[in-house]
Amino acid sequence: MRYILLVFLGACSYGILSTIVKLAYGQGYSPAEVIGGQMFFGLVLTLLPSLFFLRKRPRNGQWLLLVAVGLTVGSTGIFYYNALQYILASIAIVLLFQFTWMGVFAEAILNRRLPDRQTMGSLIILLIGTLLAGGIFESGGIEEFNLIGVCLGLLSAVSYTLFLLFSGKAATTVHPWVRSASMAFGSFLLASVIYPPVFLFNGALWDGLFPYVFLLAFFGILLPTVLFNFGIPHIGAGMAAILGAAELPMAVVSSYFVLHESVSMLQLIGVIVILLGIVLPEWLRQRGTKRNPARN
Repeated sequence: MRYILLVFLGACSYGILSTIVKLAYGQGYSPAEVIGGQMFFGLVLTLLPSLFFLRKRPRNGQWLLLVAVGLTVGSTGIFYYNALQYILASIAIVLLFQFTWMGVFAEAILNRRLPDRQTMGSLIILLIGTLLAGGIFESGGIEEFNLIGVCLGLLSAVSYTLFLLFSGKAATTVHPWVRSASMAFGSFLLASVIYPPVFLFNGALWDGLFPYVFLLAFFGILLPTVLFNFGIPHIGAGMAAILGAAELPMAVVSSYFVLHESVSMLQLIGVIVILLGIVLPEWLRQRGTKRNPARN
């Protein structure tokens, strides 16, 4: 339960990002500045604590593997933030949330074992809740589709699925703080190639950009990466994908309180359905454990 809570909190921290990004875009900052700044300060925030745990450094092969996993973190942000330029945020987050079933089925393929009934039931509930909470059934929802935006949104789901899948398997003997710093370096490397960090020299950073990118780095790189690195190796990518659905309710709540965006009754029902889908599989497993202690 401790590791489940860590992954749940990491997913919740991701839910705050869309609100911060909207605030930054509202101030006129570009995706290049927002993404580049987030990845830069994410590297700084994870690198400093990792210096205290470098007595046993990762081998070159382990380090390269962790950097490769970090590329999936960077690509998720790049795909998702750019999708927001073409489609509604409600559509983009629904597309991103396809990682819930992608992660479960990817783990099933790798393990050559079908998901159990509790997991499948939870996935169905999560998908229904995601469509409701994302406002897909509201007026102007499905009609706002744009092919480029849809492709970018689906690519963000694939990238996030790869992160959930491999972050719990890559170099697990390396200390979680060192793993997090290595992944953050991969994210920054990818962002720097696509968006050269000119924000470090053009004055934008100290002209109002810093608070936004620092918060994005804290809630989007430092906190979730560390929590996932501690938790996912103990619970698996399938359960992590289900817990990751906590991001959407947090996104809805934060946009309501911070951006004062309206939340419809359907969206509120969707949030409740998602929370039910997260809690249900673990509750059923705990109930099964009490009824059949000999199996466990």
